[in-house]
Amino acid sequence: MTGKIAIVGDGDSIMVFKAAGVATFPAENERKAREMLRKAAQEYEVIFLTEELARALGDFLKRFDETPYPVILPIPSGKGSTGYGDEMLKSAMERALGVDILFQK
Repeated sequence: MTGKIAIVGDGDSIMVFKAAGVATFPAENERKAREMLRKAAQEYEVIFLTEELARALGDFLKRFDETPYPVILPIPSGKGSTGYGDEMLKSAMERALGVDILFQK
């Protein structure tokens, strides 16, 4: 499992990652994304997940907070950023360090 990276998201958003050699798991809805995350989590250390799906799967993603791998990283989709990835990063940093060192707002 060393250094393996994957992405879960809608087809248009993950296409560029596939061209770069990243394993892709297409998911057009919450149900399919949950299924693809379960599958990817068995083999990959870092999994990118489009923000729209990450927001919909918020409670499901909390189970991954308890283990070092895989790391689930919300990223903007082809439609652009919703800001959810920034929110999640800020929250994780505050939990880990007890202070907001990134955004300071």
